[in-house]
Amino acid sequence: MKLLVAEDEPKTGSYLQQGLIEASFTVDLVMTGTDALQHALNEPYDLLILDIMMPGLNGWEVLRTLRAAGHTVPVLFLTARDGVEDRVKGLELGADDYLVKPFAFAELLARVRTLLRRSASAPVQTSLTVCDLQVDLLKRRAIRAGKRIDLTAKEFSLLELLMRRRGEVLPKSLIASQVWDMNFDSDTNVIEVAIRRLRVKIDDDFEVKLIQTIRGMGYLLDAPEPD
Repeated sequence: MKLLVAEDEPKTGSYLQQGLIEASFTVDLVMTGTDALQHALNEPYDLLILDIMMPGLNGWEVLRTLRAAGHTVPVLFLTARDGVEDRVKGLELGADDYLVKPFAFAELLARVRTLLRRSASAPVQTSLTVCDLQVDLLKRRAIRAGKRIDLTAKEFSLLELLMRRRGEVLPKSLIASQVWDMNFDSDTNVIEVAIRRLRVKIDDDFEVKLIQTIRGMGYLLDAPEPD
């Protein structure tokens, strides 16, 4: 099993690498988020262990970019950021686990092995379907009723988020954090504009409308209930 550890503190990184090697893993160690992303995009890893606060890209950005590119490799955040909001953000961005420093190596190792067992038995999701709308996560394209729909990178990320959370009302704050990696600003209409543009492409030419606005709460994507 091949693991990637991204940790900018040299002593912690060496400790992790040595301990995991002694546990019979092959381990690459990098110290910046930029290097972590480059390695993860170009090497076949079985699991990533990411710090959040790193030079270059932070752990949030690394994970968001990987998931946007369709990579489903398990990710464990190992970080000193122990706030509930940080844990929630990590999991909502697509992390599989979150461990706070200081940590016991035995617990880290147990979590690593659990994630590896889980990923080995879980089928890899390569597409999403709602009604007659299909999204290919590997080729990054959408098709509705046999018609190819051209989307920008942000539009695709927004559509993927809505489809993964099918039937769930997503507030603007969550959409802002996951698609734009920013805190929601009530003075900006960037999300309304993005939803409107996505509706034009996804819904306008079709009888069944999938993207719904829940006034005062957010947006959801789902097939409408029959009358």
